[in-house]
Amino acid sequence: MISEKGLQATLANVFRKQEDPKELVRKWQRSIRGEIRGVERQMMDIQREQKKAEKLIKEAAKRNDMASCKIIAKEVVNMRRTITKLAVNKATFLSLSNQMTEQLAMTRVAGALGKSGEVMKLVNNLMRVPALQKTMVEMSREMMKAGIIDEMMTDAMESAFGDDELEEETEEEVDKILLEVAGETLSQMAAAPRQQKQAVRQQAQAATEEEEDLAARLAAVRS
Repeated sequence: MISEKGLQATLANVFRKQEDPKELVRKWQRSIRGEIRGVERQMMDIQREQKKAEKLIKEAAKRNDMASCKIIAKEVVNMRRTITKLAVNKATFLSLSNQMTEQLAMTRVAGALGKSGEVMKLVNNLMRVPALQKTMVEMSREMMKAGIIDEMMTDAMESAFGDDELEEETEEEVDKILLEVAGETLSQMAAAPRQQKQAVRQQAQAATEEEEDLAARLAAVRS
């Protein structure tokens, strides 16, 4: 026999107003558009900082300050990696937005949302990004309730690269950035010692020739 409390809960479920599937999809689309704008702002901010850093590399190269060049170049490496990750996040959000458009079309035809493995995969990928986890957990709960996805399975594994491999890769990228940003200046710096040595040899040769000429003139006077 159902208790009074259980009966109340059952009646509440029966008479609870169900959310309109189309409104749910539009809500998710608004959230996705907001996240895309946020990602784009982050990318632009980092790109501005990257340009400033590249300018500092050029200035340090002109001062022959290789230590500063390498430190700043390593920061540029990290900035570029972050931009790449943000670009991947943006692309994933765009794919998810397209899936929501398909869901919206489905609700207009069938009147209900359909289960989607592709949506589940995209949401799961975005949940792995720490900065997006809170938003995506909330969205995934709503999607599970609406029947679009099953229970989420997040993968907490970090990068497959070891620290040594990552460090070696960073050093290679630092060298590439130095060549790309300040290659001409660094080439001039490398050529400068050779040019200085050549100038010294030319000066010494000129001095020797002058001494020999002077000795010849003195010999002519004595004779």
